[in-house]
Amino acid sequence: MDEVSERARSMRPFVVMDVVARAKELEALGEDVVRLEIGDPDFPTPRVITQAAEEAMEAGETGYTQSAGLPSLREAIVEHMKVAYGVSVDPDDIVVTQGTSPAMLLMFGALLDPGDEVVVADPCYPAYPNYVRFLGGVPVPVRVRAEEGFRFRIDELEAAVTRRTKAIVVNSPGNPTGAVIPDEDLRALADLAERTGVWIASDEIYHGLQFSGRSHSILEHTDRAFVLNGFSKAYAMTGWRLGYLIAPRQFVRAAEVIQQNFFLCANHFVQAAGAVALLKAQGDVARMCSIYRERRDFLVPALRSLGLGVATVPDGAFYVFADARSWGTDSLALSRRILEETRVAVAPGIDFGQGGEGFLRFSYAASLERLQEGVKRLSRWLEGR
Repeated sequence: MDEVSERARSMRPFVVMDVVARAKELEALGEDVVRLEIGDPDFPTPRVITQAAEEAMEAGETGYTQSAGLPSLREAIVEHMKVAYGVSVDPDDIVVTQGTSPAMLLMFGALLDPGDEVVVADPCYPAYPNYVRFLGGVPVPVRVRAEEGFRFRIDELEAAVTRRTKAIVVNSPGNPTGAVIPDEDLRALADLAERTGVWIASDEIYHGLQFSGRSHSILEHTDRAFVLNGFSKAYAMTGWRLGYLIAPRQFVRAAEVIQQNFFLCANHFVQAAGAVALLKAQGDVARMCSIYRERRDFLVPALRSLGLGVATVPDGAFYVFADARSWGTDSLALSRRILEETRVAVAPGIDFGQGGEGFLRFSYAASLERLQEGVKRLSRWLEGR
C-alpha cells in the first residue's frame, strides 16, 4: 500500500521549479546562469514600501491580525479598485492572503464540490488545474492559439460549459503568454457568465504591467466574479507573500473560515506595507512597467532572429511564449539541454498544458544586460549545432 496519499501523488509537479533548482545548483558550483525561467522581478521593492514595513515592525505590528486582513489594507484595496477601474467594492467582500496562491485555495475551496468542472485556458498557469484537481474538481482545458493572441474563442468556451461547470478561469495579462484579454472579450465572458450561471475567476496579478491602454477588471462588467490579485509582480514583492481575494458575498465567510484554519492571517507588518504600496507606489509601478516594455521590445525581435516563433507581441506581464519547434518538439528535454549546454534557464512550454508543448517561456524579469547575454549564448549554441 502506498503511504503517500492519492491526492498528493496525483499532484503534477510545477516543472519550472525543477529548472530553478538545477539553475541554483549550477550557480552554487560557480557557474554563471542567465535566469530567464521564472517571473521574479529583479527590481528591489520600492523604498516607500520597505520603509512602511520597517515602521510597522518598530511600532510592534508583528502579531496576528483578523483572518480577513487589516481593515486599513482592505480599505486601501477598495480605494484602489475605485481609482483603477471605477468599481465599488465592499471591504467585507475582501479576504487578505499570504500571496495569490492561497487566495486560489480559498476561492476554489469555497466554490467547488467533488466532480465540479472548471474551464481553464490551454496553455495556462499550471497551478489552476492543480488546485482544481486537489480539491476534487475537474479542469476542462480550452485551447488558445498563438496566432490569435492566445484569446479564447467565445463559441468554444461556451461549448465547454456543462451543467457541472462552476467557473471559468481568466488571467490577463497572462502567464505564460503575456497576452491581454481585450475589454470586449471580458464583456462577452461576463455575458456568458450571466446567461449560464457560471462564475468567472479572474487572476489579475499582472495588472499594472500592461504596455498599451489600461488593465480592465472583470468586475467592471459583472458581479458573477471572483478577483485574485496581489503585490508580487507589479510591486516587486514576490518574497513578501501578500495577496487578496475579492469574492461574492455568499462565499466570503467560507473563504474566511478556510483562511482561519489553514493560514490564520497574513503577516501584520506586510499588510501594513501593502496598504502603502497601493496608495503611494503607483509611480514606482509605472517606472518598472516602462522598463519591462523596453526589455520586451529587445527580446521579441531577438528571439525571432534566432528562429523562434512569436506570432503576437505580448502586451503585458513579463513573458514571451515562443514557438520553439524549429529547435525541437520536446520542450522539457529542450529546456534541460539549453540549461546544460548554454547556462540559460528557460521554462518548458509543456509545464503550462498540452497546448504549450513545443514552446518555451522566456521571462524578461531579468535586466536588459542579462537578456542580451542570454540571446548571445543561444546564438552561439545554434551556430554550434
